[in-house]
Amino acid sequence: MAKIDLDSLGIEELASLRDHATDKLFEKVAARRAELEAELEKLAQYGKPVKKAEGAPTPKVKKTEEAKEPVAKGPIAKETIAKEATAKAA
Repeated sequence: MAKIDLDSLGIEELASLRDHATDKLFEKVAARRAELEAELEKLAQYGKPVKKAEGAPTPKVKKTEEAKEPVAKGPIAKETIAKEATAKAA
């Protein structure tokens, strides 16, 4: 496999590379899962029926720091935001 100089890539190229790698990984996981399920079906004839997997795992999405902060709702939230904004401005 060719080495990639990650330092020379731009943000868009890095994001594209990440997406491509994630897609390939999911393809390989799905193929392996299908192989294992087929093997389980073959083995099931020799004993108890096996429990099938419920579904493929979903990728975890990283949250940004802003998304981690709790969001208040309603009129109290507006007051709090206004107070914070004036405190930061001062």
